[in-house]
Amino acid sequence: MYGFTTTLKGLSFDAALARTIEALKVEGFGVLSDIDVQRAMKDKLQVEMPPYRILGACNPPLAHQALQAEPDIGLLLPCNVIVREQSPGTVVVGFLDPQTMVGLVGRDEIKPVADAAEARLRRACASLGGA
Repeated sequence: MYGFTTTLKGLSFDAALARTIEALKVEGFGVLSDIDVQRAMKDKLQVEMPPYRILGACNPPLAHQALQAEPDIGLLLPCNVIVREQSPGTVVVGFLDPQTMVGLVGRDEIKPVADAAEARLRRACASLGGA
């Protein structure tokens, strides 16, 4: 699997999004990008879909370590986090597993960075308290 998820029930999409951003912040991640997929599909394809956001999360010290070990790792950064409404009152939050970088890059120097990023993202995921 390339990621891990949690499902939040009884929350609006906006509340789940705000909780996710706060959980990332607690673990030292900022959100560098916020892609509103719902809006893009509506604007570009005139397709209606439930709320869906892709957050580009970055922990600057970890990103710096990764870039020092492998300058082209930027192709795999930042860490993507999705927040999507599965149904009204049910929101899925998914986190890209940083271990996928290790497999793609194949450099031992990346493993400690991926381990640290994974631990932080898993704590953020767990702190959301979903199922």
